[in-house]
Amino acid sequence: MDGSVPQDRRPIALVLGATGGIGGAVARALSARGYHVRAMHRAAGTVHGKSSGGSKAVAEWVVGDAMNRADVVSAASGASVIFHGVNPPGYRNWAKLVLPMIDNTVAAAQASGARILMPGTIYNYGPNAFPLLGETSPQNPQTVKGRIRVALEQRLEQAAGEGVAVILVRAGDFFGPGAGNSWFAQGLIKPGKPVKSVSLPGRPGRAHSWTYLPDMAETFVRLLERAQDLPAFARFHMRGHVDPDGYGMAQAIRRAVGNDRLPFKRFPWWMVPMLSPVVPVFRELLEMRYLWREEILLDNSRLLEVLGEEPQTALDEAVAATLRSLGCLAVVEASQPAMASPVAAG
Repeated sequence: MDGSVPQDRRPIALVLGATGGIGGAVARALSARGYHVRAMHRAAGTVHGKSSGGSKAVAEWVVGDAMNRADVVSAASGASVIFHGVNPPGYRNWAKLVLPMIDNTVAAAQASGARILMPGTIYNYGPNAFPLLGETSPQNPQTVKGRIRVALEQRLEQAAGEGVAVILVRAGDFFGPGAGNSWFAQGLIKPGKPVKSVSLPGRPGRAHSWTYLPDMAETFVRLLERAQDLPAFARFHMRGHVDPDGYGMAQAIRRAVGNDRLPFKRFPWWMVPMLSPVVPVFRELLEMRYLWREEILLDNSRLLEVLGEEPQTALDEAVAATLRSLGCLAVVEASQPAMASPVAAG
């Protein structure tokens, strides 16, 4: 006997968004912990067996649309965990899609008895809460996306009061394998090409928080392992990698590509208003510009109380893995990077 759990007895985790960056990372982490990972996708037959996101970690694909409640409820049948990692593509149509999708996930959790895992963002906060954000910091967003995120969390908290357990982990800007729709991939470098320069979207001297997706996934599964000790609506912040002055991430990219003279350039914010009428994603980026004008840090003391440490991969290792996944570096290893030492409270 090898001690492994037979597949038909493994707990089931439904991952919504398994082909994306955070969904893929969570799918891999759950699979490594012995979960039977089920994923729902509108074109499940076309993604089965592909290497994008967490596809290789998915044991079962089902066809369905996150906007269709019956599909989500059916996909969650027998699941003890639902990871909600779906978002409108390209930052668009949040007002029409975000809240209906979370309502469908809540309905599925109510039907199956599953616990919801939800990645959070800092969109909920306005400048009055900066620079150090805690789980109970006032949420006074100044953007449409921020108000939608506040409403989303309110619905999750209401669901928790009605018997649906929720674990929400909030973090800074994402980077990592599969995170193509991120500031790292779309704002700092150009995916699919050797790195010739790095754009700097933030103000010099302002600290900025980054979170490596495999670290966030590991945080979710460690919290899940301690679920019996958590409140019904459990919120946590990750400190992540703190860029102390707006140049730290760019310097790490320099080290990853092996060029200490790689040029840094200011992000062309002046172009964004001009292009917004014809390039919808630029209009969305402009709305979130305030997050690059201010110093923003996340207080992870609550997370440290529960886990004792925050999972964190060494920055240079994480940046190199991200650049390889984006086609900016030659692939020199096939496995995911190993976890490095935990981070202490900052």
